[in-house]
Amino acid sequence: MPFGQVVIGPPGSGKTTYCRAMHEFLTGLGRKITIVNLDPANDTLPYECAINMQSLITLEDVMEKLKLGPNGGLIYCMEFLEKNLDWLKELLEKHKDGYFLFDCPGQVELYTHHNSVRNIVEQIQKWDFRLVSVHLVDSHYCSDPSKFVSVLLTSLATMVQMELPHVNVLSKIDLVEKFGKLDFNLDFYTDVLDLQYMFGHLEGDPFFAKYRKLNEAIVGVVEDYSLVSFVPLNVEDKDSMREMIKAADRAIGYHWGEGEDRTLQAMMSSALGADYEYFKSAQVQERYMKEGGEEDNEEEMDDFPV
Repeated sequence: MPFGQVVIGPPGSGKTTYCRAMHEFLTGLGRKITIVNLDPANDTLPYECAINMQSLITLEDVMEKLKLGPNGGLIYCMEFLEKNLDWLKELLEKHKDGYFLFDCPGQVELYTHHNSVRNIVEQIQKWDFRLVSVHLVDSHYCSDPSKFVSVLLTSLATMVQMELPHVNVLSKIDLVEKFGKLDFNLDFYTDVLDLQYMFGHLEGDPFFAKYRKLNEAIVGVVEDYSLVSFVPLNVEDKDSMREMIKAADRAIGYHWGEGEDRTLQAMMSSALGADYEYFKSAQVQERYMKEGGEEDNEEEMDDFPV
């Protein structure tokens, strides 16, 4: 039974970079990796893919011939692939002994309410593939509470729509504070803790004041489902990649071979030397967030009732 990851998310979230890094990481562990590019707009690939949707259809051709914009063109391309799944099946069967990475387009509505990608993935599962959805969102959204609420709703809608085992990822976690210091410790965002605390940081936003009830309702929906959480990821950090692949493999029941685990231990020790045990247990909070953030957050939390 082939296993694989369906890598999805909004534009610029790092899907293609993730596929390249994950390919290198898993190849180093001894897995045979097959990358499938399902993005008809991605004509600059930093990896060698075994199957490329652009040999079937390209966004550029669709936009030119049908006079569609980029969003409408992407939807047309995915609907076209859905109608030509025999092409995909024939190519997948040539690589059934691999671990698959499906690099998907960066258009949110394809995963939140349009059905083509879901139907394609559902059919691939019928071909005896076991898949996990890896949903990447840019970690810098954590620095803006209103944007983080939007990210939560988008992530939840994607989980419900895709109907797959699912891992949400905060990508580029090393840049988490690039656009401002976080209001809370990182685990508040990764574990999606009591979201009511965020409202105190939105009081000065006139847009939020106008739509306060809507935001409260959205937060209520996210908390009622209690499904959304995130794995922080820096693709340049081998320890971070290790935790990511274990989360994805756990979701689909992929069992690590003994050789893979030994190879990982050797690779990590070689990369980090004597500091391996520290990096293995160190919190992402300590590595990527500014010193003093925890104390500031504790003071801010005191302003809210327990």
